[in-house]
Amino acid sequence: MGVLDGKVVLITGGGNGIGKETALLLAREGAKVVVNDLGGALTGGDEGSSGPAEKVVQQIKAAGGQAVSNSDSVADYKSVQRMIEQAKDTFGGLHAIVNPAGILRDGMFHKMSEADWDAVIAVHLRGSFNVTRASVEMFREQEDGAYVLFTSTSGLIGNLGQANYAAAKMGIAGLSRIIAMEGARKNVRSNIIAPFAWTRMIESIPVKDEESAKRVGRMKDAMRADQVAQLAVALCAPGAKNVSGQIFGVRGNEIILFDQPRPIRQLADLSGWNPQKILDNCLPAMANDFFDLGASADVFPYDPV
Repeated sequence: MGVLDGKVVLITGGGNGIGKETALLLAREGAKVVVNDLGGALTGGDEGSSGPAEKVVQQIKAAGGQAVSNSDSVADYKSVQRMIEQAKDTFGGLHAIVNPAGILRDGMFHKMSEADWDAVIAVHLRGSFNVTRASVEMFREQEDGAYVLFTSTSGLIGNLGQANYAAAKMGIAGLSRIIAMEGARKNVRSNIIAPFAWTRMIESIPVKDEESAKRVGRMKDAMRADQVAQLAVALCAPGAKNVSGQIFGVRGNEIILFDQPRPIRQLADLSGWNPQKILDNCLPAMANDFFDLGASADVFPYDPV
């Protein structure tokens, strides 16, 4: 018996990394799995291939599970509709979607091209819209549906050279929150995960100094994709029916619950503010509560547990 017996789950980006480990675990936990993977390069620069998804499907079947492959792109709405129809035609329904599919096109913002901006937004943010919008009406009608979308500390905290990725990942946080709020009465849940794991995406980040090399080495050894998969699968399960609208992180054996923006301090001037009074009074009074410009590594400087 698994936590997903009788459920059908679509996993995007399922041919490698977090997607692959999640697909395998979904099947071990009893789900029937649609394994989607475009099969393209990390930078999105080729036509793709059905090979990675099909290899994972064969692993699932060899272990006694049920799965089918799909090599469409999450960036195309009609392609996502075909994924959902494939789940219904093959397994008779769909109950959850896990969406870690992604690409990177890193670069400092003042050098970023429109093409690199658009490509990352299309896969991450538009892709998250596509998989949720194409399925949400069905989930609402059956009053049973769970989304596990993926954000990043690049957006929640910040990393140099990833403005496109950060913007997309923060957009996903807002999207997930609204889906959760609007779906609450219909048992449609949405949560997001900021993963720390050694994947093709992490491996592609340039290492420019010895300290960065050491940090990457620790990540590779201690933060694995299969650890992220555990939470992704749990959030799909009926046992998580009261968990929605949350932002989680997985870092090695740590599961992190992130806060969400709420007011932390306010000042009022009954006579009304003007620019000079704001400069003289308001901003200095708030300064101790300002957030610094540290990157994700500054917030998580310790070795993973």
